[in-house]
Amino acid sequence: MNFNKLLAPLAIVVFTVGAWQAFQWAGVALAAGGVVMWILLHFTRMVTILKKAANRPIGHVASAVMLNAKLQKGATLMHVIAMTRSLGALQSDKDTQPEIYRWTDASESHVTATFVGGKLTEWALERPAPESQADAPAGTLPN
Repeated sequence: MNFNKLLAPLAIVVFTVGAWQAFQWAGVALAAGGVVMWILLHFTRMVTILKKAANRPIGHVASAVMLNAKLQKGATLMHVIAMTRSLGALQSDKDTQPEIYRWTDASESHVTATFVGGKLTEWALERPAPESQADAPAGTLPN
């Protein structure tokens, strides 16, 4: 059972009941104003993150290695979008679970992240194979 989904509504109910006992209808109005402010803060944060991500190419990140180092299991998709400032390139079918997104950097390294229910469950960094320099003799510089 996911207690995070129960915690916010339970806190709102407890806050509203406490406000009613302390100030009657004025307390309920105060509690409702607080809840609306809390919802607006979350909505504003989401819109700001998506506005920043809209100005970047889909699936692009400055450094896939740094993204790999910053990711943590359980992070939300919105948190990862805020870190990358870019929407991930969807790799799975639309509206199916798990959702798989990929972010690629300029060196063609990429991080593929799997989200189940909007939470990060696993991710993998893949780097391109280095080009072989077996043709050049040892100790010489390329021209």
